[in-house]
Amino acid sequence: MSLIEELPRREIGLERDVPRATPAAFQATSEVIDPAQVASDMRDLASRVRSLMNLQKQEVLTLPLGGAFFDAIVTASGLAAYAAMRVMDGIQHTGDERADACGPVIEDPQRGWLIWLVPPGTSEQWTPHHSALCLGRPHDLALPAMTAVEPPGPYWLRPFRKDRLVPPVGLRRLLDQFQPSPPPHEALLGSALSTIS
Repeated sequence: MSLIEELPRREIGLERDVPRATPAAFQATSEVIDPAQVASDMRDLASRVRSLMNLQKQEVLTLPLGGAFFDAIVTASGLAAYAAMRVMDGIQHTGDERADACGPVIEDPQRGWLIWLVPPGTSEQWTPHHSALCLGRPHDLALPAMTAVEPPGPYWLRPFRKDRLVPPVGLRRLLDQFQPSPPPHEALLGSALSTIS
């Protein structure tokens, strides 16, 4: 015996009275949308979707700093910066997760930089620091492919994780302590970040 046969059936008489449904009422609105504004938004959205698709294809992805993504703090690479990163790993590590818990860090061996990804808006609150520069809008950052985890070229020294960025206050304290040098030059940095590849 199937399940359908076991279910009880309710008999409905053909003479029963069925109430009439009220007619649907639609109201016209007078809202006018500026086509230029929609086009601008869609261009930005389309650009971001294309960028994310490139990342999926393991290609370099260029994103604007600030906004909804992240800002970037740039320091010299080298022993002092690596020491700061290892301490940050310990601070950010929780439970049974991987030991490289610092938050996303890109190393650019050609330029001798570490690029720490920090929450958006950090650049607006960051005061000058002798060992680091913080950049947000209007700069762009070229992210290496997610599979780039070693040289040659820029690579993820600490992986990009969906649950964290590098905390800027803690990073600033570690930069005060370890003082990686030489500091990157701001004019060069702004133009070079979007050409990492």
